[in-house]
Amino acid sequence: MDLDAIQQIFFQECEEGLAAMESNFAALRDGDRDSETINGVFRCVHSIKGGAGAFGHERLQAYTHQYETLLDLIRNGTLELTPALLDVVVGAFDMLADHVAAARDGDTPPSDGATLERLTVAAGGDAAPPAAKAAAPEAAPVAQISDDFDDLMSMLGDVAQSEDGADAANGWRLRFAPGPRAFDHGAEPLLLLRELTMLGGKVTACDRGELPTLDALEPECGYLVWDVALPASVAEEDIRAVFEFGDPSAITLTRGDAEPAMAQDSVDALFDLLDSVAAPAVVADEPAPPPAPAPAPVAIVEAVEEKAAPRAAAPTPAAAPAAQTIRVDLDKLDRLVNLVGELVITQAMLAQRLAENQMGGISELSDLEHLTRELQESTMAIRAQPMKTVFSRVPRIVRELEGETGKRVRLEVDGEMTEVDKTVVERIGEPLTHLIRNAVDHGLEMPDVRVANGKSAEGVVRLSAAHQSGRIVITVSDDGQGINRARVKAKAIERGIILPDAVLSEEEIDNLIFAPGFSTAAVVSNVSGRGVGMDVVRKNIQALGGRIGIQSREGFGSSFSLSLPLTLAVLDGMIVTVGDQTFVIPLSHIVESLRPDEVALSRLGPDGTVLDVRGAYVPVLRIADYLGIDGAQRNATDAVLIVVEGDHGQAALLVDTIQDQRQVVVKSLEANYQAIDGVAGATILGDGRVALIADVDALTSRGGRYAGRSALAA
Repeated sequence: MDLDAIQQIFFQECEEGLAAMESNFAALRDGDRDSETINGVFRCVHSIKGGAGAFGHERLQAYTHQYETLLDLIRNGTLELTPALLDVVVGAFDMLADHVAAARDGDTPPSDGATLERLTVAAGGDAAPPAAKAAAPEAAPVAQISDDFDDLMSMLGDVAQSEDGADAANGWRLRFAPGPRAFDHGAEPLLLLRELTMLGGKVTACDRGELPTLDALEPECGYLVWDVALPASVAEEDIRAVFEFGDPSAITLTRGDAEPAMAQDSVDALFDLLDSVAAPAVVADEPAPPPAPAPAPVAIVEAVEEKAAPRAAAPTPAAAPAAQTIRVDLDKLDRLVNLVGELVITQAMLAQRLAENQMGGISELSDLEHLTRELQESTMAIRAQPMKTVFSRVPRIVRELEGETGKRVRLEVDGEMTEVDKTVVERIGEPLTHLIRNAVDHGLEMPDVRVANGKSAEGVVRLSAAHQSGRIVITVSDDGQGINRARVKAKAIERGIILPDAVLSEEEIDNLIFAPGFSTAAVVSNVSGRGVGMDVVRKNIQALGGRIGIQSREGFGSSFSLSLPLTLAVLDGMIVTVGDQTFVIPLSHIVESLRPDEVALSRLGPDGTVLDVRGAYVPVLRIADYLGIDGAQRNATDAVLIVVEGDHGQAALLVDTIQDQRQVVVKSLEANYQAIDGVAGATILGDGRVALIADVDALTSRGGRYAGRSALAA
């Protein structure tokens, strides 16, 4: 694995760390002052700092070092985490995210002078004058080594605790000597030691005998030799796998026959090492100022003092086994998904062929179908990601909007661990951002207006995700002013979107906000006013095979619901015929199917027909007329009606017959041919024929004009 690949892993870990920090900040804002929550934030910053130093991102490392200093004072109780201090810490997080993005993309680091000054003042120090700031990077190459040692100690834990290491006599003893060419293959020793500690290992000694003087030290060489004790329960191949990409000759692995060595010598050696490399540099004709005490030696001293003090041995709870994960290139995973899709098609073809030869009832065929479906579901589960990866960005968006609009917002999040296909996660971010901005800018009122209307000054925006009927439903709601339908209609007439004499239902007026170029903002701002946000939302959701619904009550707030498929690769569908064409209707849209009689049907206008479904009237839509198919059944009483639910409510699709219900693999029609209105994609059936997948949302939009006319039909 080359250095670039390892660096990509570092940036992935940065994203995970930033997401974890967002979650912890949300807990802190809610009043949670648990020490573990604050420690979680500190550990994330500390990990980013260590990786930044390893890959030479100096600006990112310098920033995280100052950020970490303030967090350390908070976690050890020196500073009380007041609301004002929390604002400083959270504001510094936004700058950290910008630093990570700049390092990842190779861009110029952001200007962080003002943020660093706030961190310094909050930590109880004086902001350095500009000249001092400019000189700082050149003045401390030695102090940097102290920082790196601080990283090392925090990563490995207190070395003095290694007396509780491996399970005694039969444990593993590992001697790790990285050697002078340790970094040639990207085998960073500290990362390898981290993996060993994740297996339950403990550092028992650090041999510094080969360490040269500072003026002779080569940064790319490895000088230290580490002794590590690991539990006997760890498999040998798991230990050797840690060094798979390094030099196998750098390790010596044996079974132990005695208790692990006492760690006091290691602590003394580390103190000596730290003293030798962190000694103040001598400048000619100028006395060197005494170095400020570093946090790492203090932590070690405290650990040694605890070790020396008599204390009762407390039983150590058994550690839960660490979850084992593996990073896989997304292209490989996509290829696996495609192959599973082809397997589903092949299985359907085999079932079709056996059925044609009167062998469709054999048990092996049923077993194959079951295993194929289980394999497909397992493969999709690998691609599944929690919505937390998207939701974690929302608090920052809300904070920015608070500053830009002057409104006070409380964000409530639910269902962030709901899992959905990775493609959906990647493409839902932009629509979700627009909905959040719309809720804050257009939905919530200013604090004084809310108070005058009997509401709290702080508005509430709720974000939730849940599985419903084989789909994921994401809801963004607020307790603001709701949709002013009179104003929306007037703006639509003003912009020429509708005619002045148009008669629209409340649902149709609400949907006007998705029209291209529509906006009710009085002025164009950084937040809104250009009329592109909600239009983008609808287009992106429809591109994902989803639909969006609106519920609003003027004066009480609005709710936007996004209904999306869990996966974009495979779906369960009902296979139907329309004339000489075969279609697949997604089961997630189907409410019921029936053969109607004359009593259930009513005429509406010269061409319209509605179906009575238990007192509710839904329009009958002839797919053949919509798509221009000849030879299809036109008489509803001689056909089959399939009641479906789409963006514009319910409709009854008229088809000739129902053939089957099965799982199909979705193929993009737009990528292989061109987009067709009313068709969402294509698939290959068991007999090799191509069947089109009906776009239920597009079909029901044609019947939307009949919505709300049940009284007329009755």
